[in-house]
Amino acid sequence: MKNLLNLFFPKVCMGCSDHLGDNVACICLECRHQLPLTNFHFNGDERIKNVLYGRVPLQQATSLLHFSKKGIVQQILHNLKYRGQEEVGTFLGKWLGEELKSLEAYQNIDLVVPVPIHKAKMRKRGFNQVHKFGQEIATALQIPFNTEVLQKQAPTNTQVFKDRLRRLETDTSTFKIAGKHKLTGKHLLLVDDIITTGATVEACAQVLLNIEGLSLSLATMAITD
Repeated sequence: MKNLLNLFFPKVCMGCSDHLGDNVACICLECRHQLPLTNFHFNGDERIKNVLYGRVPLQQATSLLHFSKKGIVQQILHNLKYRGQEEVGTFLGKWLGEELKSLEAYQNIDLVVPVPIHKAKMRKRGFNQVHKFGQEIATALQIPFNTEVLQKQAPTNTQVFKDRLRRLETDTSTFKIAGKHKLTGKHLLLVDDIITTGATVEACAQVLLNIEGLSLSLATMAITD
């Protein structure tokens, strides 16, 4: 049955669109070797903390990949977000989760929380592109994954042409917290697909860090160069 499905619906690489072998998941070996890994969590690079310096106090912060326009990472994330290829999130989450579980700095995290999308977009798209990513990291760290803690309560229009302060103003008004009393004193790992200016992360953090004793770390699939 599996061979028959592959005949009519062949598996293809999310990076180059070449056919995949039976035992290869999501991304071919050649593309895996081309992936621009950051290794931030191994080499102590604080680039993400610097992006958010003075705005969000982060305990730990990492991204798995470097993102550049028209590069392989853009192609992979496009397949995830706009073509419904959720196995990309699973693949990247397993990869990063395996690395983070070996590091002492990530052993005191209590909960993994995804950056949410509005329910209208969830209905239209059918999924949040960071859920599988976050689930795999939580599994690797052997901690809960919770999609209810942080909620987006209002949709937002495209923000490409807004300056950072206006984007932040919009984002901050759209997020809310559920079950604050359960989060007191906890260390949360916020997960997202890509970090650019950090405006969305900042908006989430401003809501989360109102909780007494809460500390925050961040992990994303990619960071823009």
